[in-house]
Amino acid sequence: MATTTTTDQLATHYQPAEAEKRWYAHWLEQNYFHSEPDEREPFTIVIPPPNVTGVLHMGHMLNNTIQDILIRKARLEGKNACWVPGTDHASIATEAKVVKRLRAQHIKKSDLSRDEFLAHAFQWKEEYGGKILEQLKRLGASCDWQRTRFTMEDSLSEAVVKVFVDLHRKGRLYRGLRMTNWDPEAQTVLSNEEVIYSEENTALYYVQYQIEDSNEHITIATVRPETIMGDSAIAVHPDDERYAHLKGKRAIVPLVNRAVPIIQDEYVEIDFGTGALKITPAHDQNDNEIGERHGLEVINILNADGTLNEAAQIHVGLDRFEARKAVVRDLKASGNWVKTETYRNKVGRSERTDSVVEPRLTLQWFLKMDEFAKSALEAVQSEEVKFFPPHFQNMYRNWLAEDNVRDWCISRQLWWGQQIPAWYHGEEVFVAESEAEALAQARERLDKPDLTAADLTRDDDVVDTWFSSWLWPISVFDGFKDQTELQYYYPTNVLVTGWDIMFFWVARMVMAGYEWAPELLGKDHPAMPFRDVYFTGMVRDEKRRKMSKSLGNSPDALALIDTYGADGVRFGMLSSGAAGNDIIFDAPIDAKTKQVLNQSQLCEQGRNFCNKMWNALRLLKGWEVSPLEPSDGHNVEKQDQAITRVNRLAGDWLEARLNELVATTTQNIAEYRLSEALINTYKFIWGDFCSWYLEMIKPAYQAPIDRPTLERTLDLYSRMMTVLHPFMPFITEEIWHRLRDRAPGEDCVVSSYPQAADYDTALVARIEQVKDIVTKVRDARNTAGMKMKETLTLSVTDTPAARALFERAGTTEALVKMANLRSLDYVSAEPAGTVGFISGTEEFYLESTQQIDTAAERTKLEEELEHARGFLKIVDKKLGNERFVANAPAAVVDKERQKQADGRERVRILEERLAKL
Repeated sequence: MATTTTTDQLATHYQPAEAEKRWYAHWLEQNYFHSEPDEREPFTIVIPPPNVTGVLHMGHMLNNTIQDILIRKARLEGKNACWVPGTDHASIATEAKVVKRLRAQHIKKSDLSRDEFLAHAFQWKEEYGGKILEQLKRLGASCDWQRTRFTMEDSLSEAVVKVFVDLHRKGRLYRGLRMTNWDPEAQTVLSNEEVIYSEENTALYYVQYQIEDSNEHITIATVRPETIMGDSAIAVHPDDERYAHLKGKRAIVPLVNRAVPIIQDEYVEIDFGTGALKITPAHDQNDNEIGERHGLEVINILNADGTLNEAAQIHVGLDRFEARKAVVRDLKASGNWVKTETYRNKVGRSERTDSVVEPRLTLQWFLKMDEFAKSALEAVQSEEVKFFPPHFQNMYRNWLAEDNVRDWCISRQLWWGQQIPAWYHGEEVFVAESEAEALAQARERLDKPDLTAADLTRDDDVVDTWFSSWLWPISVFDGFKDQTELQYYYPTNVLVTGWDIMFFWVARMVMAGYEWAPELLGKDHPAMPFRDVYFTGMVRDEKRRKMSKSLGNSPDALALIDTYGADGVRFGMLSSGAAGNDIIFDAPIDAKTKQVLNQSQLCEQGRNFCNKMWNALRLLKGWEVSPLEPSDGHNVEKQDQAITRVNRLAGDWLEARLNELVATTTQNIAEYRLSEALINTYKFIWGDFCSWYLEMIKPAYQAPIDRPTLERTLDLYSRMMTVLHPFMPFITEEIWHRLRDRAPGEDCVVSSYPQAADYDTALVARIEQVKDIVTKVRDARNTAGMKMKETLTLSVTDTPAARALFERAGTTEALVKMANLRSLDYVSAEPAGTVGFISGTEEFYLESTQQIDTAAERTKLEEELEHARGFLKIVDKKLGNERFVANAPAAVVDKERQKQADGRERVRILEERLAKL
């Protein structure tokens, strides 16, 4: 693409919208994001597939920014980077949206055949689904869009069917009548993990039951009076003496006048409520277990939609919560109501619909989880799969502990999803990949060769959405059909996800990997689906609340990009939290409307950073280049030789610092300390490069710069853009091309990531002290009221350390230039009329043209002395620790001892200066 090389053609400010649109289109046109197996080392990431119904929110922004950083870094390292995007069909959420749309068209789901409904669902998906993938492009996500997958596409659905059949053949699947979590709104069963529990204020109702053939009553406490009509018993604790005389007797259920036994069971808590419980086996998990122990009748009084059925006898057709009110009125009228208390109770709600979950006996398909859990646990404990941050292993171990694992209910009463491949003939079930195979099984097992497909009934249910997504690292490469790509890309390198789906998805993918990878790829091929798992934190507001639409505390993700640019938003997201911790994202609320404002100090900082780099570019492009080469020593003035020494020193120093940055950034990214890596790069570019280096090499007013210095600067700036590119891809690509004319295909996105070379640590330390001296000269000028433009003399006590500090060619000249000095002199004693300060262990004296404020000088020195003593105390404590001295590397101990010596010398000098005042 064409580049601009003069400052006249550069806009005053960086224009992110135009650059982002242009560069993303260019990257796609060049096909940079696409991957095919070749001889290079693969680096693979599979996206956590967002719901096909989803839109971009702050959690997606964080998660996908992190993935993009990792994949862009790998691409720059020359690896075959493959980031597979895709969406999840999200059975419950999507079916709900399709049903709602049909309802608006006056069409009931029950009026359609399954195929007709699926046609509507796929039509909805084509019209509205997958918007989030297009939105991710605005963020700069460098996914391989040619590889986009959808969990309901034919190939991935076939994989689900194969796995179901395989598990059934292995005896790992079974069908049974169990107490399950039921969502009355979606009218489907939910897994335990899809139920979100929260404490809510609930009414606790006290109701009295008459003892049969007696005037005596027993009082129970319940939060669900609407289920009284399904009672099968009253339970008390066997040690509760209050009810010992009722053993073997019966109580009359109010309103329906049915006699039920009074039983004794140790589950009952003596000190809760009245110590007596109503037992409703059809509508409570614990009651169901008690009912099984005592052989109680199971009376289901609720329909699938949460309304009362004929078995309830009263209020038939009324919603359960309306029925609750009606039953309480009836109990009051009948004299059975005693009192009502407010009770703090944990209420389970559906993760998808927020409907209060109903315990319900249903016939479902279950997957035995004991062996799966063991393999998944071993994978993480052995660190074949590594967690970042590692403390998440504790949560993982707890969830997969033997006493915590329950069989996975994988069937759902929906039509949107992979239909369970099971056919029935009476009580017999035939599981197969096709109807023809199921029919062949039925003919053979039943010995009925004339059986036809019409004699079989297909299971109406679909599998849990997670039952398809747990195959994601294998199925996106069509690994169950052809292992060619799977052999190359599997296992993936890293999974980036939220810890909240650790068991939902992460653990199950590990289970699937260890179950099928050895069968598909051979036992010698690694079985784990990914080598690393990086858990992001939750994105929260300043009150630490999780950002959500319902709370109204989540800014519009795309509006943020419109305001600050994608790079600014990426910077804001990453700079707001450390690895694995929750992200506290500033999202100001409008005082009047209470709506989130699309403002962010963090994103503003990111936008300002872009403009800072843009201004550095404009500065470089605005300099005139000298026709003379500094190497022509006899043709160059003495002053020019000094400038050359400064420029070479500045270049050597910046190159050393850049090598240091590359080394630390590479390590930080490898350890997923991405926030730290970005902030260090930000400080380097803004501080070392823009504030110090450019100041060191900046030519005098209207003077030219020598070409070698400019060329070296352009090379260094280009390398900086490559280091920063994974974090902020658009501004870096733009500046990369503005710095030099690039050949076709010579783009930052596919350039080479810099290799960290050895660097002169002594030089870095020397320039750091020069920077410290310059800063203190400026502070001294400011404190004494001296003008910054006034040329002054700086003196330093003549010591070997001071001489060594400035012996490097260009060091003194650099100090004189940046501090605006006349000269740097060596002295044996403090000159009169100067302002003193300390840098390192050296004493400096700045010529003063103003009267010195002795009191202010004393205050300043006392503060410095207090800080120096505190620092020395920490070092002394560390070196006083025998375990540290004995076990730490010798180089580390030596460094601490040098710190101790320098610290003592600094304290001594400060004490002496204070004594002189």
